[in-house]
Amino acid sequence: MNILDQIINHKRKEVTERKARVSTEELTGYELFQRPVNSLKSSILNGNGVIAEFKRKSPSAGLFNGRELNEVIQKYESAGVSGCSILTDFKFFGGTISDLVAARNITQRPILRKEFIIDEYQLFEAKAHGADAVLLIAAVLDNYHATHLTTIANSIGLEVLMEFHAENELEKLNDGVDIIGVNNRNLDTLETTLETSERMLRHLPFNAVKITESGIHQPAELKYMYDIGFDGCLIGESLLNTEGLIDDMITEINHLKLMKNAY
Repeated sequence: MNILDQIINHKRKEVTERKARVSTEELTGYELFQRPVNSLKSSILNGNGVIAEFKRKSPSAGLFNGRELNEVIQKYESAGVSGCSILTDFKFFGGTISDLVAARNITQRPILRKEFIIDEYQLFEAKAHGADAVLLIAAVLDNYHATHLTTIANSIGLEVLMEFHAENELEKLNDGVDIIGVNNRNLDTLETTLETSERMLRHLPFNAVKITESGIHQPAELKYMYDIGFDGCLIGESLLNTEGLIDDMITEINHLKLMKNAY
């Protein structure tokens, strides 16, 4: 059983418990549920393409540097990122659904709820707490649920970033997906290689908005991803683990923005 299987097994129990505490009907009454969403897709195409992530820990890297969400999101905001990714899983990544609200109070940039979504309830939960887009992971969904969850997300105004790890998952891609993500992390070894994005790109629709995820550590790597056809990237660990995050991260993002605007 790989780490994704472990996470999903726990997530099924967690979602059942959350449904019992707050109903979908109650979520639709939340103030943030009524707000118009900001398009992550448009922000990627018209900005630097960088989705900068906040998480407190991960199975592959352990605990990060302990920076508070408010400080990190403010720095991402001032750096001019195209969007923020907020990881809301608690057991494996140290996040909570309240982190979405906290981030929403700091930035008007598009916010992606990074979560292991297996139930439409989680989509309503995301919208009710200020998300503009949600992550759907093809590896944990069958064809029916990949399409069903995309349709429900679109119906309540959320954009969908669907993430793929291998070519055989691409049969789950559907017309409602706004952004295609290629995750460079091997689910069995947790190692990353950008060769995954290089290989997968040949099988993706030419006109789709495409991002690469995991394994970007320096501007030259992102420049190469742009050169071969990606529109953006999702970066988390390399930003959160950088010494001197306040200054170094801003410099890094500004470099990325300059490179993206040059092409």
